[in-house]
Amino acid sequence: MSISVRDVAALAGVSVGTVSNVLNRPEKVTPETVGRVQAAIDSLGFVRNDVARQLRAGRSRTIGLVVLDVGNPFFTDLARGAEDEAADANLTVILGNSDETIAREDAYLDLFEEQRVLGVLISPLADSMERLVRLRERGIPTVLVDRGTENGGFSSVSVDDVAGGHLAVAHLASIGRTRIAFVGGPQSIRQVADRLSGARRAVDQHDGVTLEVIEVESQSVLHGRTAGEAIRDRPESERPDAIFAANDLIAVGVLQALSMAGTLRVPEDIALIGYDDIDFASAAIVPLSSIRQPSALIGSRAVELLLREVEHGADFMHEHIVFQPQLVVRASTVGA
Repeated sequence: MSISVRDVAALAGVSVGTVSNVLNRPEKVTPETVGRVQAAIDSLGFVRNDVARQLRAGRSRTIGLVVLDVGNPFFTDLARGAEDEAADANLTVILGNSDETIAREDAYLDLFEEQRVLGVLISPLADSMERLVRLRERGIPTVLVDRGTENGGFSSVSVDDVAGGHLAVAHLASIGRTRIAFVGGPQSIRQVADRLSGARRAVDQHDGVTLEVIEVESQSVLHGRTAGEAIRDRPESERPDAIFAANDLIAVGVLQALSMAGTLRVPEDIALIGYDDIDFASAAIVPLSSIRQPSALIGSRAVELLLREVEHGADFMHEHIVFQPQLVVRASTVGA
């Protein structure tokens, strides 16, 4: 049976309003009364319905966060950064995993709107912007994470993924690789498209270097392994001599496929570079070169922007923070 405020008031011999004051404004109640009410709470095992209280007040202490893939350590680290920053402001973060699908993204946005969250952080899919505009029009501020915005309509915290793709392929060209394959997808994800765009720019700047695009269904180890097996099984004359994977999970899968047969060596036969520089990259059987993003910092700065927008309301001028990626060179491109 659910214990209510009325039950606490009856046991303590006070009014419901007095119990409410003890819970929310104890300075307005005598210490003796606070003691009686607290004793009744302890005796009955009463737990306050904080969600209902927040809804009545019209303001929540919760931030909604939607990421593309909670199984990707990059997004786990981003969420940790957001949680740490939110905790400093006495707020909590609810994490949602869109799994790169609009239906699941919409379901989380519906839930956050129903809960009247303080605001939303989201790494959106390509077709999400109209929905996010409606969310903001209903009074829920939204900040884009790991994704810039073309029209400036939302604050955002991102990394220059075009520059990151350029860094990766320029590095492969600098070590003498000329037949480069880009493994990533789907290209409807803005980050993937930007990394590919940067890769193409680098190829255009290096004579004799070609770029093959191998699109995969999602940014997972499994799909990376499948692509790696297809590359491994090609005749030697048709294989690339370097691979740029759109993220480190894909790169790990490619590395597994190339290594399992024991006939190809990384980097001697095929150099390999990933993106994100997750912990698994340095711990792989052949430590992976990668493009580093400040994942936790992206999350924490996004919360900062969201809180500033909550504070200033309609007068807030949207801000756009863009970090520059870093090349991290390891054995998968330069050898031991």
